[in-house]
Amino acid sequence: MSIVLVLGLAVALAMDCFAVSLGLACGRKGLTARQAVRMAFFFGAFQCGMPVLGWLAGESVVRLMAGVDHWVAFGLLAVIGGRMIYESFGLSEEEKASRPDQTRGGPLLILSVATSIDALAVGLSLGVIKAGILYPAVVIGLVCFALTILGAKLGPVAGRIAGKRAELAGGLILIGIGLKILISHLRG
Repeated sequence: MSIVLVLGLAVALAMDCFAVSLGLACGRKGLTARQAVRMAFFFGAFQCGMPVLGWLAGESVVRLMAGVDHWVAFGLLAVIGGRMIYESFGLSEEEKASRPDQTRGGPLLILSVATSIDALAVGLSLGVIKAGILYPAVVIGLVCFALTILGAKLGPVAGRIAGKRAELAGGLILIGIGLKILISHLRG
């Protein structure tokens, strides 16, 4: 595969991760460097690993998931986005400061899976055309890492533009990503 094709594929797969990191950074008035790198590492690792899993799993496993993968991604993103929207209206500043970090533990794992499900199908496609998987997977992971960091850095700017409702905007971004995934699969 040419570098241009692999980079195009990597950027397309990483856009969800960029938008999620932008939304979380917007809603939290920015992420620390540690949070941004942790999120970028997990997103990049999942984006790198899922194509390999798809390539190894073959058609049967991916076909089983194809009917529900978009619903799973939508559901996970809608739950996290909905919680952010709810919290933007109902929590005091003290309660917001004490809530769990979305870049750790279960929430990070859920976001990593939700944003990388499409990469599983890409891995299957690369296996079908008998393309190698390691080079594209590494490039996909690295591009995802970089775009996640970029989203985390641009989030505070978006937060300042959105003002007091930055967390509302972040939640809407996550739900929008979920809807985009759902609609694109239902149309296809």
